[in-house]
Amino acid sequence: MASLVGMQAAAQSAKPVEVAVTIRADQPGVKINRNIYGQFAEHLGYGIYGGVWVGEDSKIPNTRGYRNDVVAALKQLKVPVVRWPGGCFADEYHWRDGIGPRDRRPVKINTIWGGVEEDNSFGTHEFLDFAELIGADAYVAGNVGSGTPQEMSEWVEYITSDTKSTLAEMRRRNGREKPWRLPYFGVGNETWGCGGNMRPEYFADQYRQFQTFIRAPRDNRPERIASGANVDDYYWTEVMLSQAARHMEAYSLHYYTVPGRWEDKGKSTGFPEDQWASTLKNALRMDELVTKHSAIMDRYDPGKRVGLYVDEWGTWYDPEPGRNPGFLWQQNTLRDAQVAALSLSIFHRHAERVRMTAIAQMVNVLQAMILTEEEKMVLTPTYHVFEMYVPFQDATFLPAEFKSPQYTHGDWSIPAVDVSAAKGTDGRLYVALVNSDPNRGAVLTTKIAGATAGKVSGRVLTANAMDAHNTFDRPNAVKPAEFKAQRKGDQIVANLPPKSVVVLTVE
Repeated sequence: MASLVGMQAAAQSAKPVEVAVTIRADQPGVKINRNIYGQFAEHLGYGIYGGVWVGEDSKIPNTRGYRNDVVAALKQLKVPVVRWPGGCFADEYHWRDGIGPRDRRPVKINTIWGGVEEDNSFGTHEFLDFAELIGADAYVAGNVGSGTPQEMSEWVEYITSDTKSTLAEMRRRNGREKPWRLPYFGVGNETWGCGGNMRPEYFADQYRQFQTFIRAPRDNRPERIASGANVDDYYWTEVMLSQAARHMEAYSLHYYTVPGRWEDKGKSTGFPEDQWASTLKNALRMDELVTKHSAIMDRYDPGKRVGLYVDEWGTWYDPEPGRNPGFLWQQNTLRDAQVAALSLSIFHRHAERVRMTAIAQMVNVLQAMILTEEEKMVLTPTYHVFEMYVPFQDATFLPAEFKSPQYTHGDWSIPAVDVSAAKGTDGRLYVALVNSDPNRGAVLTTKIAGATAGKVSGRVLTANAMDAHNTFDRPNAVKPAEFKAQRKGDQIVANLPPKSVVVLTVE
């Protein structure tokens, strides 16, 4: 058997593949909605408590109870929207438990995630103030599974009413004079599973009933988001769109990427190359899912009025040894950065229908942006991809024409190279380049049709190992570095390292 050093040397000496790319600046597409870069924050493990919220009395530096380091990091990402309080937690959450003096709020058991005590110290006020603090819109997920239309209706009134109603006055007594903006409200979550184990025919009727009572002022009326399909349940989409399309502004889709089977997902670190390949192959399935669900939506909503919101997506691995398996804490590696980049590229290509997504989850849970431990914080490779891709928010999609060679390992084969381009709101051209081959570099020669390229700069995210990751002891093991592309006449030549993500800025 060849030594590891020998295999690494062979990989470094492998001849790079060559790919010709044409960016069609002369064929601009739709706007890439900034909400595609949304986040998901659930009452799960240390996602809220210890991750976002530590309380005003904490020794960890905070502003009104919110961690200063996490808030600053999220502001850097220009997070457009945050979905809360779940997830499965949403359908056992009763909003009145999370208002009023914190020392009087009831303590419940989080029966969904870990069986731990939930003291409700982070509730409606804390979440909506947090969203304002980081500059994000609020997406509140309502309780259909164990709640009532009345409870949901009163929550919306409590948040949005500027009248002297009893609920609006209750909000004022609890410290908020003016109503909050509430752009998005989800009616149920995974109602096919943890949100009620419903049949689509039953939920279609439930949805029509519940959404009727989401009543808010005309200038603060949230989009109604219907709980949608689990992965490839196209029948669910067929029923929901045929029965309730006119009662919704958006429809959700959930899909998680795992290396293996759901019962044996694989480890977040120390994985072999076949799990690198299988993970990326499974991540690319998102394109098929979005395409097929969109085709069904097109039949009932040909004008594309209803958005497809992929409001849970990302990687999911086996529980980390020594940690509560119900907390879903996992390490985040260069492989996760690849999943993020490839998924965002898919969403860009489908931006006409996909107008919001929410990666799961923001802090300390699944494919997190940020990991914390007491006073320490570390940014993950996925965070760095989202930060590198900030210019794509609200940019204009530009088609990219290219033919990628295949990266093949064992039974798995995927395109080695992915390209996504857009014209930013600042007028610059941005090109995201992904080389998924962990062993072989790629030389991309790019022409821009319909525009003249000026100065080119870039950044690259890569590392020596497939499972390279940041730790509290080594927080900068994986971070973006300067990348230099060459100008050759009217072409841009970029030499991509193996397993890399590059973003070019073209003046």
